[in-house]
Amino acid sequence: MITGWFTGEGDGFRLLGTRCASCASVFFPREDVHCRNPHCAGGTLEETPLSRTGRVWSYTDTRYRPPSPYVSDAQLPWEPYALIAVELAAERIVVLGQAAPGITVAELAVGMEVEAVEGVLHGVGETETTATWNWRPTGAMGPTGAMS
Repeated sequence: MITGWFTGEGDGFRLLGTRCASCASVFFPREDVHCRNPHCAGGTLEETPLSRTGRVWSYTDTRYRPPSPYVSDAQLPWEPYALIAVELAAERIVVLGQAAPGITVAELAVGMEVEAVEGVLHGVGETETTATWNWRPTGAMGPTGAMS
């Protein structure tokens, strides 16, 4: 698990960010040292759960195995996956992440609503895994009227 980046399981799964008490700027990944807003004198940084949903801002697919430090089993064939940039509903910040397994770029559209769900970054056998987040379409209507 990537410590401090998310919490909960199932419907309680949430990404965690930090909010500056002075300027209300929100950061993900979390910031524990100083406010990243260059116009802020700084304030206390407080952990805050982020919106579970957002809208696809951009997306692409990966067609090659990325170099180290990405962890993948070189003995297995590379399986492409969709990478999605999502603008969170309340915070209006963009968070990047992989699409949930089985979701391809053919099923995505800019503006479609997606939600953060639990995911697995990599695993060794069936016992060791690194937990992360994925984006999955919610089934809601997007701003263009297309089913997302």
